[in-house]
This record gives sequence, C-alpha cells and structure tokens, in this order.
Amino acid sequence: MLRREGVLSIRSLTESMNVSHMTIRRDITALEDAGHVLSVQGGVRLAERTSQEPPRERESRAQLELPRKKAIAELASQFVEDDMVLFLDAGTTCQSVVPYLGARKNITVVTNDFYVVTSLFAYPNVETIHTGGVVDASSASSSGRMAADAIKHINIDLFFMSTGAWSLSRGVTTPSMDKVEMKLAALEAASRCFLLADSTKFGTFAKFRVAPIEQLDAVVTDDELERDTRDNIQELGVTVYVAAANGSGR
Repeated sequence: MLRREGVLSIRSLTESMNVSHMTIRRDITALEDAGHVLSVQGGVRLAERTSQEPPRERESRAQLELPRKKAIAELASQFVEDDMVLFLDAGTTCQSVVPYLGARKNITVVTNDFYVVTSLFAYPNVETIHTGGVVDASSASSSGRMAADAIKHINIDLFFMSTGAWSLSRGVTTPSMDKVEMKLAALEAASRCFLLADSTKFGTFAKFRVAPIEQLDAVVTDDELERDTRDNIQELGVTVYVAAANGSGR
C-alpha cells in the first residue's frame, strides 16, 4: 500500500486493516525501528529510496486527512473578523485557513510557517508578518527564542494553534522544546486561542507539554472525535466546534 500511495494516514490503515489505532501505531513503531518507514504527523511514509523519491515530511503530511483539514479550516475561519491580528501556527491545517481569509478587510496574519507565507502571496490585501527564528526544514517552519521574542511585541487577537498530539490528560504536546517556547509566546500574546486539530491526533502525546486543554478557549475538530470526549472538554470550560468533512459544522 505504501509503495503505491507513498504516504498513508493512520485512519486509512485502521479502516483498511480493521484494527485499532494502538495496533497500527505499535506496528509503525516496529517498522520505523527497523528502518522501513518514517512517521509523519497523522500517518506514515516509506523510508527507503525507490525510483520515485518519497516526499518530504511536510509535503507528506499535506496529503493526509484533506477533507477534515479543509472542513476544520473553513469552520475556524468564521471566527476571523475584519481588523484582526491572527496568528497562524505552523502546520497543514492552519495553512488550510489561508484561502478563507481573502475576503477579510484590514487583517494581519503573523506566522512562523513558510508555506503559510507563500500561500498568502495570493492575498496582497492581507498584511503578513513572519516571526523569523531557527528554521526546521522538515516542517518548513521556524521556532526558538528569536521567534518567541518577535511574537512578544505583537498584540494578537486570535491564535490558531496546531499540534500533532493532544489529549485530555496531557494537553497539547510537541516533540520540540523550541516549539514549546514559540507556542507559549503566542498563547501569552493572544486574547483568545483556538486549537485546530483533527480527531486522529487525539489521545496521543509527545515529549514536551505546551499547555493543558483548559488553557484553550476553544477546540475546532472533526465529527469523528467521540461525543464523550467533546463533553469532557466542554466540562473544562473549553468550547468545542465540530466540523464535518462535507464542510458543515457547528
């Protein structure tokens, strides 16, 4: 399957093999340890070199869960108003918000994501600020002290945070300490913070903790996040907005 597709999502593997997420993640870990595959956020790709070079990590992730990312992005964009300063975190879901910003008037987008910046070239009416910082080529983003210091000087109305791993018990997590520093700076500078994350990333955690779920103002996710989980999040005082893959949401 991987030789044919190049990259596969965790969800598609669980559905095609009729096994649990835990089983798939365990098998991926074993294959990764053996050097056969590489994990990307939400999925897996081949590690070996073939006649067709596997895409870079960011390009791989961009192909995963596209309907859900688009639906989440479209729903989240409804909270962006004229004259706002919006921080778009690095990641393919936040990048998917960009096409919905063109109709807004006098907005400023601050980001640490190079793909977001280049996507915004198509919308010259949107003022764009890149944070600078230490560049991570695999994610096409920057982070670290320099990026965090730049954010501290900006009054942000709304922060769209991304993550590859989140859970009720461990909150929002990331594999990089540099990313923690950058995300915390944006969280502190922002009046409101919405987490944009699809259901495939829920229930997982990475090495470093960014923030507990209750520190968020809202979560924008898809309709495959279990209702009990949504209720538990809302009991923490965090609003949950649910997007359907067909583009509707609430």
